[in-house]
Amino acid sequence: MPEEFRYTDEELIARFQDGDEQAYVELVNRYRDRLMSFIFRFVNDMEKAEDIVQDTLMKLYTHRHFYRNIAKFSTWIYTIAGNLAKTELRRKKRHKVTHLSHMGTEEREYQLPSVEPETGETAQCHFAEKEIQKAIQELPLHFRTVVILRDIQELSYEEISKIVDVPLGTVKSRINRARLQLQQALKEFR
Repeated sequence: MPEEFRYTDEELIARFQDGDEQAYVELVNRYRDRLMSFIFRFVNDMEKAEDIVQDTLMKLYTHRHFYRNIAKFSTWIYTIAGNLAKTELRRKKRHKVTHLSHMGTEEREYQLPSVEPETGETAQCHFAEKEIQKAIQELPLHFRTVVILRDIQELSYEEISKIVDVPLGTVKSRINRARLQLQQALKEFR
């Protein structure tokens, strides 16, 4: 059995609660990239997403004893990350201030050109990804949350229900309505 799958998430958090720091490192390695993808879809800002993931992992470290083995570990960590992202979005709405540092161009916008010229297909894929991300950002928060968890993070309906704390039927309804709104938004794109 490969080292990375030797323990379940729940076994790792239990080991971490008992003082095994290596278990924390393993949980971070398992979840950092998934959380990054999840949070970026919320805030659409890589730097903010990195900060929120860092805060989530810090909360995992400082609040490890709050986890109880009545829910899957992934449900618990996604709930923490989602709550931090929602807090950031609310804060951003209240403080729509342009800082001088944000007025200039960001270095991350510039990428070294590849050796091979970008094909029309590659350019189309980049454009499509931007359009999809834009459409996701325009969804109401309760739709955005469930569609990201289901279609991007590929979590089960049951797990999503626990994360967002709404009944299973509501989750399914929200996902369907979010998908319909995305289809409408992306219809002009085609």
